[in-house]
Amino acid sequence: MLSSGEPAPTFDLENQHGETVSLSSVDGEYAVVYFYPRADTPGCTTEAKSFRDQFAKFEERGITVFGISDDPVEDLAAFAEKHDLPFELLSDPDGEVGRSYDSYGEKNMFGRTFDGVFRNTYIVAPDGTIARAFEGVSPADHADEVLDALTELQNA
Repeated sequence: MLSSGEPAPTFDLENQHGETVSLSSVDGEYAVVYFYPRADTPGCTTEAKSFRDQFAKFEERGITVFGISDDPVEDLAAFAEKHDLPFELLSDPDGEVGRSYDSYGEKNMFGRTFDGVFRNTYIVAPDGTIARAFEGVSPADHADEVLDALTELQNA
């Protein structure tokens, strides 16, 4: 995991609309970068809906939310449409950005070993450093946990 105070790795990835989005587009503002394993699976859907349901609170505070997985753009588009997700879903097909955030690597499931995305979240501070890191998060109510951390950070 990256630690508080470390520079947040930059990225330029395609979103669910096939447009290139970069972390630098939110310089000077807080951003949430959350990594999730697979679009439209139960845990990832729960987590995405958590951010969707709290999205107005993020928006009111000028905070951008980026959800990143190794899914192709087409899958992200279907996921966003199906669940009415109002934030950026970004495709990291080779896991390069995930690796730079210590959120992609070897996983074991059902006796199989494969590379995949780890469910981690980072709050990026306005100065481009990591303000807070959440490792192996629980999908339910995760957006509330992130909002609480943002309140602490913004009131410090």
